Amino acid sequence: MNLLFRPITLIGAFALGFLEFIGGLGYLILDTIVASRQALFSRRGWRFSWQNLWQQMNRVGVKSIPIVSLVMLCIGAILALQMAPILRDFGEVHLVANIISIAVFRELGPLVSAVVLTGFAGASIAAEMGTMVVSEEIEALEAEAIDPIRFLVVPRVFATTVMMVCIAVVGDLMGVFGGMFTSSFFLGINRTQYLSRTFEQIKMKDFVTGLYKAGVFGMLISSLACYLGLGVTGGAQGVGVATTRTVVLTIVALIFVDLMFTAAFYYLGF
Repeated sequence: MNLLFRPITLIGAFALGFLEFIGGLGYLILDTIVASRQALFSRRGWRFSWQNLWQQMNRVGVKSIPIVSLVMLCIGAILALQMAPILRDFGEVHLVANIISIAVFRELGPLVSAVVLTGFAGASIAAEMGTMVVSEEIEALEAEAIDPIRFLVVPRVFATTVMMVCIAVVGDLMGVFGGMFTSSFFLGINRTQYLSRTFEQIKMKDFVTGLYKAGVFGMLISSLACYLGLGVTGGAQGVGVATTRTVVLTIVALIFVDLMFTAAFYYLGF
């Protein structure tokens, strides 16, 4: 009987753990929204420090621009080199610009930028929050009647969400430039022709849908990092485990959410 019910028990335990995780993350996002409203519109004592917000935006967004630019530049070049032989067989090598522009603005720009930001900032946020839990700094804030959600989580969620949108724009441009330079030097496509076809192909909805994805990705990255960081147990080893889980779970969540967005946009005609 134990062998018979053990798989059912394992499946049930996994389902309960998953629901508990989703519920805890949902409560954290809800508390963040409430604390954001209080921080923006309530009395002075509840407001968060704008200086703290600028520091988080600089740490999360500005410092990640070089690595995101490099990655997207390489991806644009890779796409051009991979598609050129197939398109050349059909005599349509000039369509490289059209394909790269759609792929980058709608999909790869926001997603790859979010994945890079996960390793660059998400792991850092989780480790920082976990260290605060281990060193009892969170309890010290609560003892001084300072809400940790308002003081720690809100600035990080704000900063990551806003800067993720900005980084996605930078990633889109660098992906297009990477494809343009590769096409110009190796495929014989004139730069003016490449840019002309890019602007002809890209519509406002392609740009807006990518930015909408980027905003949701940014909120997801920071929320998961804060939730896993605040749930650290077990000292220094727990901080390492939380950091690893943050990177793995966030990348999986980003791809899953991106799939849902893409399917929804497809059926809605966007």
